[in-house]
Amino acid sequence: MAVSTTPAVGELLRDWRRRRRLSQLDLSVEAAVSSRHLSFVETGRSKPSRELVLHLAEELEVPLRERNTLLLAAGYAPAYPEHALDADVMAPAREALDAILAGHAPYPAIIVDGRWNLVSANEPALAILAEGVSPALLAPPINAMRVSLHPDGLAPRIANLAGYGAHLLTRLQRQALLSGDPGLTELHDELASYPGVERATSAAVEPADLLFSPLRLRSEGQELLLFSTLATFGTALDITLSELAIESFFPGDAATRDALRRRFG
Repeated sequence: MAVSTTPAVGELLRDWRRRRRLSQLDLSVEAAVSSRHLSFVETGRSKPSRELVLHLAEELEVPLRERNTLLLAAGYAPAYPEHALDADVMAPAREALDAILAGHAPYPAIIVDGRWNLVSANEPALAILAEGVSPALLAPPINAMRVSLHPDGLAPRIANLAGYGAHLLTRLQRQALLSGDPGLTELHDELASYPGVERATSAAVEPADLLFSPLRLRSEGQELLLFSTLATFGTALDITLSELAIESFFPGDAATRDALRRRFG
């Protein structure tokens, strides 16, 4: 007899609640659901409705991909589609992404998926961030985090490698915690093993640890001072779009601004 190893929806919801560091009472108050009913759902004594599963997932900020997993575990059909970025239906999104990349020049900008694999980049990013990088690291899928911190990647050109590496690991650690993606944990551990990269010092990562950290990158005989912002499709209902992020780099001083404008303006 085959035995199912798929976790029940109650177990999955309890895991997400604990991942968010919420008690049953905390979640019941935030979701306006009785703590008794929530307890029955988590222990499997009550089957949640489709609407309740989606409501709790929204309150727990569960990624869209995992919301589908919750629905399937509860016996319901998935609610969120997943289209390839080159699908016809995604044409408006592709146009928007291309416009963002082009409009950010002469400063670098990249688009990555949920595991930091490169989806697209503008000309300044391709020119600056690929300079001196081993061809092996530039073979698809190109992982932006790996390219940044690998000793055959950008690492030898990053003047503040220890501090910047610790910042990237902190960001990655928090993303892994919030998303529940084991692939991000594996990537974090791989990057932390690279020479010159400092591992995040605390397992409990707080948002305050994600404050501004500059990148000091040597390029064509000059040290560029850059900082970046990260943007996502906050209202996306497609899994592919929900997992994309746009990292836009900005000059941190006048010398960097002028250098980028001369090269790519």
